[in-house]
Amino acid sequence: MTKTVKNQKSKIIRRCIHIPTTDLHIRETEGDAESRIIEGYAMLFNVPSEPLWSDEDSEAREVIDVSAITKELLDGQDIVLTMFHDRQLVLGRSKQGTGTLTYKVDEKGVFFSVSAPNTVDGDKAIELVKRGDISGCSFAFTTRYYDSDFVERQSVVDENGVNHITYRVKAINKIYDFTLALTPYYPDTSVETRELIKELEDEVKKPAENEVIKERERKERIEKQIREMRHAASESII
Repeated sequence: MTKTVKNQKSKIIRRCIHIPTTDLHIRETEGDAESRIIEGYAMLFNVPSEPLWSDEDSEAREVIDVSAITKELLDGQDIVLTMFHDRQLVLGRSKQGTGTLTYKVDEKGVFFSVSAPNTVDGDKAIELVKRGDISGCSFAFTTRYYDSDFVERQSVVDENGVNHITYRVKAINKIYDFTLALTPYYPDTSVETRELIKELEDEVKKPAENEVIKERERKERIEKQIREMRHAASESII
């Protein structure tokens, strides 16, 4: 069962995420026929992504929870398999569960298979996968980052005082594509994701800022009480 989108205002952000995979390969065939079938995992469950950001104070990553993806969810999507996050370099497509791109969901993640087209891009993809130049996958999706039913924020501070933040994606609204990644996808290459990172960083700062506001409000209440007490004490008693 997939989670139902709540009827509430919550920003939906399109994201591409790279989770390192090493099992992208060309399927072997019997005889001398050259295989054109590329297969591997487009996404892995419970595996940390490349860092969303990393500095001396904090590091943030994403994890796709096993509950976020089901076969039913995928079958309702229009998913394009591309190279290099370029939707002009199409290798396959699954539209509402049918097409040249096939997949299955298991306990490890989402495994896909595609017969590369007899095009320049298809030949290029096969050669780069064979050589090992392309060895990973990425995918684009939308979710509700500020709805805890969709994304759960976990935080652990290590012995050096570095805050390790994990955004566990538990539900996804829409999946747009799988892509063969030449190099690990770093989110700061897109304006949209830089904006997301800024918002996530601001979220990290909110608890401390809230404490400052609460302390200021507490002091203001005390000062107000003291002023009222002094005023009352200065009045003449008849």
